Amino acid sequence: MTEGRHLAETIDRGDLDELTRLIDRYCDARWWDDLMELISRCHGATARGRQLWPAAAYGEYRIALDAPGPWAASVLVEGSGRFSRGPLTEVAAARHSFGDLAVRLRPGPSTSLVAHERVIRGEDLAGDQLATAGGAVLELPFTLQAWEPTYPVATYEADRAAFPAPPAPLLHRVRLPTAPPIVADQEVVSALRDVVAGWTVDSNGRAEAVAVAGPAAAAVAALGPPAARMAVLDPAAALAWLAWAGASGGAHGRRRGMATGRFAAWWALAALAGRLDDWPCPPDQLGAAAAGLRWYAWDAAEPATGWSLHLAVEDPACGISWALAASDSALA
Repeated sequence: MTEGRHLAETIDRGDLDELTRLIDRYCDARWWDDLMELISRCHGATARGRQLWPAAAYGEYRIALDAPGPWAASVLVEGSGRFSRGPLTEVAAARHSFGDLAVRLRPGPSTSLVAHERVIRGEDLAGDQLATAGGAVLELPFTLQAWEPTYPVATYEADRAAFPAPPAPLLHRVRLPTAPPIVADQEVVSALRDVVAGWTVDSNGRAEAVAVAGPAAAAVAALGPPAARMAVLDPAAALAWLAWAGASGGAHGRRRGMATGRFAAWWALAALAGRLDDWPCPPDQLGAAAAGLRWYAWDAAEPATGWSLHLAVEDPACGISWALAASDSALA
């Protein structure tokens, strides 16, 4: 039986298992034309009411991951990767340089996002005209700043993906003060909660954030835990945690990618520094603001399960502190 006839009969049967085996075989043989034909036929069958979208999604994922740059770039279009393990811009950036992809890219949101993903992985694209043509998508610099962390990037394989968290600090029990009155600071509270919107909007997660007049421990106390442990974080580590959470979809939400996570961290930092009206902020000024804040990790002295982000931030210059408690679980 010819390859084309076998593919046609497999699609007619709606045999997802065989389609998956074909995708793997085409990738092993590097038959990218055949794989693109399979994807196209699966999309066509899906439009006619056949439930073959999982095969199309898996095929696009494998193209973005394993095919040469020009092929990988061809699937970085609006609407692709909706059901993949991660956004295809992040998948492609995990194994391809921006130059490898640029041959088939055009200015636009997907190109900007994949450029930012490559920046997170160490490429300096500040002078690249194609990368910066759609810069308004995230309004972040196309080079890492000296004060930024090494962001925890995703790794993708054919059958799995890993999204490592930053190193967890060693927490120590603290005596919580009496919680002071809450300060009305909706701008910062909203920015902190927005970091984990992927958990709270698209999944089962919960997030609370408060602002108080007092030290960081007082902000933690205002969230109501009966006990707490805390540890000092350097600003870069705090930004890494914010970016990790902002990139994640939690238990059930769609992963947003580390480029979006980096933006969430910068936006939260700008809010904490009172600089949202100046967005996009000059990077050196934002870095100075990060260094002027005191950052803490904390928990409620209980084992963490699922997805968790507990941060507290203190501004010694104005005596205001903020605390965030966010979590998500596949069992919720």
